Amino acid sequence: MIRVVFNRKGGVGKSSITCNLAAVSASQGHRTLLVDLDAQANATSYLGHDGKDDVAGIAEFYESQLSYRYRDFAPKDFVRSTVFSNLFLISADAELNDLAQKLESRHKIYKLREFLQTLAEDFDQIFIDTPPALNFYSLSALIAADRCLIPFDCDAFSRDALLDLLHALEEIREDHNDKLEIEGIVINQFLARARLPQAAVDELKSTNLKILQPYLSSSVKMKESHASQQPLVYLAPKHKLSAEFVELFNALNAQA
Repeated sequence: MIRVVFNRKGGVGKSSITCNLAAVSASQGHRTLLVDLDAQANATSYLGHDGKDDVAGIAEFYESQLSYRYRDFAPKDFVRSTVFSNLFLISADAELNDLAQKLESRHKIYKLREFLQTLAEDFDQIFIDTPPALNFYSLSALIAADRCLIPFDCDAFSRDALLDLLHALEEIREDHNDKLEIEGIVINQFLARARLPQAAVDELKSTNLKILQPYLSSSVKMKESHASQQPLVYLAPKHKLSAEFVELFNALNAQA
């Protein structure tokens, strides 16, 4: 199963959701791979790694598609272990910014799909973190994925942008990946007792979109998790937000 977490809006928690769902998967014994496609490398950092440490990652994979560098690498050579059992990473770094135009001009948009289909033989679950834009990398991820999760951050002004995004995703399905399934909307940073987040979610419900349960609560524990470079299931397994991530993963896995 290859899942991509994507929204064109920044600050909705894509990296947090991707890393924590991947961590839950790994903690339950699934051999799990996280692929970081964002040049900001937030997911890479969250899992305790530095894209500047000279270990081959996704930028080196893409470089191998443009030149003879890294051509002798097998797909597994771009994968690194993390300190968390069963959780593996293909790291990102800022070099992705320099490669994007070259990759697009040379029509390398399907290379990630071929790469991950090979790696899927070795992993039970693959999660892809994406940049907050519909660019070469996020389009590559949507072409490569089986399922797409869309984070929604309870901003009342995001509804129209979300509907526009769904239209764009449907076009990608028609043109590039007819097997891509929109798995649902992940409500993130939810405050149950606050009026505006509840109103935003209620308005979203009126669209008949698939809204996943449970909602992910807003909590300072997430910032602590980032700072300690430990996903919540490891940092605070009994915390409410940790339990929500476990419940969400189990729900997704049950319907896969």
